[in-house]
Amino acid sequence: MTAGSPWFRAANLPPEEPEPRQIPVPGPAEPVPAPYEPETAVYEAMTAPDAYQPHQAPPAPQEAQGTPYGTPYQAPYETSYDASYEIPGDTAYEAQPETPYEAVPDSETMALRTVEETAPVPGPGRAERRRAARRKGRGAAAEPAPAAVPAAPAAPLSRVEARRAARAAKDSVGVVLSRVVGELFITFGVVMLLFVTYQLWWTNVRAGQETDKAKEEIENSWSQEDREPGAFEPGKGFAIMYIPKLDVVVPVAEGIDKTKVLDKGMVGHYAEGQLKTAMPSDKQGNFAVAGHRNTHGEPFRYINRLQPGDPIVVETRDAYYTYEMTSILPQTSPSNVAVIDPVPKGSGFTGPGRYITLTTCTPEFTSTYRMIVWGKLVDERPRDKGKPDALVG
Repeated sequence: MTAGSPWFRAANLPPEEPEPRQIPVPGPAEPVPAPYEPETAVYEAMTAPDAYQPHQAPPAPQEAQGTPYGTPYQAPYETSYDASYEIPGDTAYEAQPETPYEAVPDSETMALRTVEETAPVPGPGRAERRRAARRKGRGAAAEPAPAAVPAAPAAPLSRVEARRAARAAKDSVGVVLSRVVGELFITFGVVMLLFVTYQLWWTNVRAGQETDKAKEEIENSWSQEDREPGAFEPGKGFAIMYIPKLDVVVPVAEGIDKTKVLDKGMVGHYAEGQLKTAMPSDKQGNFAVAGHRNTHGEPFRYINRLQPGDPIVVETRDAYYTYEMTSILPQTSPSNVAVIDPVPKGSGFTGPGRYITLTTCTPEFTSTYRMIVWGKLVDERPRDKGKPDALVG
């Protein structure tokens, strides 16, 4: 490359047909040093003390004198030049020390000139780039984007190509199946959510409405004088049970039918077939009832919290019957019907008496086992004498 060559520099090349330079007359020439004589001196022996000399820096190398053409050595002389000289166009150039160069053939010079003439034009400098960045940072208006050239209308597809495009646009069997399965799962989840909402919330709302209606019917029937005592229609309420500790007030209906009695939020009396039990007014026997622990009013949800001595009151048309809780059986098989015998098995009672038995499902939200709570009668009070102390307090 010409830019890095010490021999071909634009500043060192003489201009075309320059004016003859005026070289000043040199000053007095320096004396020419005598030619080197052959070394004939003999080194003298040096004693040990004189042999040691402090370290000195080696002399600076002398620049070789002469010309590239091998001209015999001549004494150097000083040559001074003007600081600048004029060329056509009044352009000043700094004086550059002349550097000897070799003659170059015209073809080689032309080749170098051709490379220089065809060199790429350098881009903007660092200062110009910084100024452009500052203008952009100050919110300079951006150049308008060129208008979009409307695309040429696509060529119409052939019938075969149209069919292929239609088949490619259709979803594959795997995509269709995945969508169907996903929709089924979503539908199933929504149905389960609605079912849980119905079971845990709406059934209790409906049961509350049914029990309010049943209590009103029971109280209205007590005001009638034409009904024969002890005659109760299955599914119809005949008493009201109070559990003050649990804040429970629930109608008692005849029978344990799930649809007609239990699912309406009422407590059912075991009064059919081999499961028939005594009434509260009987002088001896076990008054056994059943109720839901979860959903549909859940009247017996917290009977596991009862402690011995807690009152359970049953109100009928004629009297208030107050029982005290005595024992609990946390879990037993649904087929264990001995728990509602006249003298319940496992209750701790040893002989005939007037007892009460509450039965419900356990664990919560299942019907795998049954939980049993027993109590014994401690007070019988006619209704015309007012409520018992367990309800007044």
